[in-house]
Amino acid sequence: MIKGFGGVFWRTKNMESVKRWYSEVLKLDLAEWNGTVIKSQAGNETVFSLFEENDPYFPTDQQVMLNFQVHDMNETIQHLEHVGVPLVKQEENNEFGKFVWIHDPEGRLIELWEKNDL
Repeated sequence: MIKGFGGVFWRTKNMESVKRWYSEVLKLDLAEWNGTVIKSQAGNETVFSLFEENDPYFPTDQQVMLNFQVHDMNETIQHLEHVGVPLVKQEENNEFGKFVWIHDPEGRLIELWEKNDL
């Protein structure tokens, strides 16, 4: 029944600042309508996962966490360092791939993921 995610939508207190941050830091080209379309590519997956209310994987005061799949984690980390965005969690490697965490300008935790080639 489900074909895929139609979008992720949230409110922001400072539209221009947040748009600029997502453009500079995550290279998302946000259009005049304040959004963009991320088209799936081969090897890209969208994961939908539920977490218990008190699961410590991400902050319990944050109801939703974004996870962006990246092409190359080393290149991504170098870019983050270049634009001055600190890692909240250093690179973690497990059976699913490589992960780091950053905060957006409004304090939302964002997970970046390089999927392992299986």
